[in-house]
Amino acid sequence: MSNYRIYYSPYYYADIGENHVFPIKKFELVRDQLLREKTLQTSEIFEPSPAAVEDVLLVHTEDYITRLCSGTLTTREVRRLGLPWSESLVRRSFLATSGTIYAARHALKNSVASNLAGGTHHSFPDRGEGFCVLNDVAVAIRVLQKENLANRFLIIDCDVHQGNGTAFIFEDDPAIFTFSMHGEKNYPLFKETSTLDIELPDKTNDQEFLGILDEALQRIFLHRPDLIFYLGGADPFENDKLGRLCLTIEGLRRRDEMVLNFAKDRQIPIVTVMSGGYAKDINDTVEIHCNTIRAVKKVFAGNQTQNARA
Repeated sequence: MSNYRIYYSPYYYADIGENHVFPIKKFELVRDQLLREKTLQTSEIFEPSPAAVEDVLLVHTEDYITRLCSGTLTTREVRRLGLPWSESLVRRSFLATSGTIYAARHALKNSVASNLAGGTHHSFPDRGEGFCVLNDVAVAIRVLQKENLANRFLIIDCDVHQGNGTAFIFEDDPAIFTFSMHGEKNYPLFKETSTLDIELPDKTNDQEFLGILDEALQRIFLHRPDLIFYLGGADPFENDKLGRLCLTIEGLRRRDEMVLNFAKDRQIPIVTVMSGGYAKDINDTVEIHCNTIRAVKKVFAGNQTQNARA
């Protein structure tokens, strides 16, 4: 896969405290494992520069971004965000958003690209929520539209939590199809309305999940997008601390391959982003995220060509 690119920065890390439930070290651990096993080559890893403020403002309000950057969010806003404010948190948020923008531009020309971060789907225009500071996928979509690179988009969100911020941002935009397949009784308590929401009961297993997903993919691809964003969350895993579903590591790998094969078979470029994952053993979260990139390599190996839509 000579044209594959994956975006990563060592500054995807921010100091949020060693005992925080969000496994901030996972980004580095995933990169290291993929390099160690030679799934990735160093030549395939590109470091983004921070997203431009004017691009972030295509989605987020100026008031929120000004106070985020200056460290003047209210106590309530920081509590809702779920992460302690720091300059490093702001830096990582702008870098991770840029990683998704870069990956999207690259995928349009080369079928597939990935960001080893992103999928921060709980972020709203005027606030962050649920460990999500900026909505990277929403910003990337608005940037591509501004640059006239693409217009119609499909978001496939398989994180265990509904992509409420993304659903809200695009609720009145028929060019963006938001699909969220998530735990019915999980965060957020009050859910927004995606183009298609599928709510899963607690303890949903591999067979049930994959059957529902297969049927849904048949429907949502009728949107005929120019580009797909895939949020391959690791948190539907059976041993996830915040999950409530019962998918195995093997089931999640099959999920990734299913989504990627649908995109490849229809010659629609796709971007993968990491989204959530909070396994009791961080090594399980790392393995699940690594499997997404392994699936990219397996599905697109030897078949990466210039995309006609670029």
